[in-house]
Amino acid sequence: MSENNPTSPVSPLAVYPPQPPTEVRSRAPEFYGFVAWSLTYLLYCFFLLWALLPDTYLIRLGISWYPSRQVSIPPSICSSSQLIHVSPEWALLLPAYTVVLVLLTYCAYLALALAGTPSFSDVSTLTDSKAHLPDADVPTNPYLSHARPNAIPVMYDIPIGMVNRVIYSVPSRQGGNNAAAPPGESRYARA
Repeated sequence: MSENNPTSPVSPLAVYPPQPPTEVRSRAPEFYGFVAWSLTYLLYCFFLLWALLPDTYLIRLGISWYPSRQVSIPPSICSSSQLIHVSPEWALLLPAYTVVLVLLTYCAYLALALAGTPSFSDVSTLTDSKAHLPDADVPTNPYLSHARPNAIPVMYDIPIGMVNRVIYSVPSRQGGNNAAAPPGESRYARA
């Protein structure tokens, strides 16, 4: 290592001290984020003023037009010749509808995830088209190639049957075939 090019002790290939970036980044996303954040709070304050202040205060502030807080049904929809005012106010309905919409969105995503999940009896829960399995016509067991000294075995996916044999079988006392552990007994219990 040369004296004029020291490296970091954490990453020996990284130059220490770090050099400043050479490209010039735009700060526009920071400004857009600040404007969006500011407008969100401003609109929330306007909503609270519209929802909570009585009409007399709004008129006193010089606001002559604002959306009605009451739900109205026009005469073209109903049989009456005048507007029918319904008691719930938009100031309560808008936040309530928003909360319900958010909850329905969560439910819709959960339903889509459950609809796309295969059943337990489906083969795709165990393997898929991207599985890398050894050729069936190879005379030797490719999974045992790691037992040779200095061997670098080829990487394969392990079949579920082999995983179950390794996890759930117990070596027999005669040193022969593997047998499953009796119920309620650990496969690591000593004789």
